[in-house]
Amino acid sequence: MFSMQPVLEIFAPDGFVLWPTADHGPYGNLALDGRLTPAEVGTAVWRLADVNDVELDPEEEAERGPRPEDPLGAFLHGLLTDPGPYAPGGLRVTDSATGTVFGPGCCTGLEEWRGWLDAADGADPAWFGHDPDARVECVGPVARLTQDAEDENSPVIELPVDELRRLLAGAERDLRDFLDLAASWAERQLPGHATALTAALARALDLEPPA
Repeated sequence: MFSMQPVLEIFAPDGFVLWPTADHGPYGNLALDGRLTPAEVGTAVWRLADVNDVELDPEEEAERGPRPEDPLGAFLHGLLTDPGPYAPGGLRVTDSATGTVFGPGCCTGLEEWRGWLDAADGADPAWFGHDPDARVECVGPVARLTQDAEDENSPVIELPVDELRRLLAGAERDLRDFLDLAASWAERQLPGHATALTAALARALDLEPPA
């Protein structure tokens, strides 16, 4: 049996105090869906804001505005103003019959998840990160998920393309459920930034904002 989860690469938010977060180990992946606790949503939002909290060059600052002086506004500024935020992670596929797991490699993000749809439609092999060099290719009725294309002994998951499409529909539902949950969390936790934050999260997940 195959399963697919959208996952966000997570570190422990040590010393972070702007809103509550969940306890987390030094590194791992957080599966995003509509069942997360408020503290887990807080961890996900922290990670997305933190990874997009970068220094802007003068041209970027002119386009996106200066960083606010208050700590909360300053921390959120990068995420809220980036037209294409980075969401480190991707889609994780597990074959429970063999225990094989296909996970995203480095430098890929959930904002690229729709590349799986292109692969399912027969496009060129899709790349989902390096170290390992994760690739997805569909040939005829079979989808081949290779964890490391640079390793001839790499773990591989093969499944019907129709099953892959079913899994992708479920992963999209999980992302939409997470976005709805995060929007409600933002209304409670960060009401002054809720609308802008929800829109930024939608961009980071390549989804339309909730109606």
